[in-house]
Amino acid sequence: MKTYSTPAQIKVGVVGYGGAFNMGRQHLQQMKDAGMTPVAVAEVDPARLAVAMQDFPGIKTYATVAEMLEESDVELVVVITPHNTHATLGLQILDAGRHCILEKPMAITTAECDFLIDAAKKHGVTVSTYHNRHWDGWILKALDVVRSGVIGNVVRVDLRMGGHAKPGTWWRSSRSVSGGVLYDWGVHLLEYALQIITAPATEVSGYAAEGHWAAQPDAAYPNDANEDEAQLVVRFETGQRINLTITTLDATLKRGFVEIVGTKGTHLIEWGEYETTVVQPDGSRQITKAKNPPDEGYRFYQNIAAHLTAGEPLVITGEWARRPIHILDLAMQSAKQGRALPVVYP
Repeated sequence: MKTYSTPAQIKVGVVGYGGAFNMGRQHLQQMKDAGMTPVAVAEVDPARLAVAMQDFPGIKTYATVAEMLEESDVELVVVITPHNTHATLGLQILDAGRHCILEKPMAITTAECDFLIDAAKKHGVTVSTYHNRHWDGWILKALDVVRSGVIGNVVRVDLRMGGHAKPGTWWRSSRSVSGGVLYDWGVHLLEYALQIITAPATEVSGYAAEGHWAAQPDAAYPNDANEDEAQLVVRFETGQRINLTITTLDATLKRGFVEIVGTKGTHLIEWGEYETTVVQPDGSRQITKAKNPPDEGYRFYQNIAAHLTAGEPLVITGEWARRPIHILDLAMQSAKQGRALPVVYP
């Protein structure tokens, strides 16, 4: 793998500069903040390319990824496009001998993740996924609580998101493009939980309900809608488990979106704060509530730069990013087959 003396020598670019969340600008700015040098943007919309040139004066713009790879000296490319394009674009970039970072989810299927990991190894380059939420303040605090032993041994992690709400009309509501209802916030939540339960997973069971919103007269994707609700359960060698539910049907969703249950207490994560409840020897409850600490997502690109310049171990490896995708992939297959499926390690 090519290495660099300083982060400034790493020339970076993005594929996708759409207006939603302005992610193209965010990625380039974070890479710049980490010391790397933005040089290229590929985007199909000429109006968005004009915005990129305003955001980063002097940056080169391209209408296609092929043009970027052929005409620019970009060395690290970030893919910020709909989920079902990640594998194809990632392979194109890796096969051109460039480092590649994919917005989460890494891809939709396990096979796609494996192709990407194999291509990176073949060409001696790096592949990673933008799991910046690995350093969210709430998960950093939760890890401190778990490692302190205050809630005892972790038994399960419950993850939940959603409510009773009609899905939007954008591509994230299309199953063929997004991968399904679990592939948006679900991949974030699983990545949190896999930091907490680190034992090898053994099997995944998936469940799904669908057809309600797709049957509405104004449905955006009547023949290609996400599931209305999906749930998965991951079993680990230790007997621990993860339960994940993403729903658009639940009118009484429970408080908090991450709940870590231990043998001595429970740690609940909400948007602004956390709540740790510990059972005392006399049976009483000691409850601690406080604000979550600040996010440290900037560490993602700092780690990428340090990996390419100083050989610092990569935190979000391709293999790490594969883990939640394999679970999601198995869950969707399990829901269709009506049975648990074994976890397969590469």
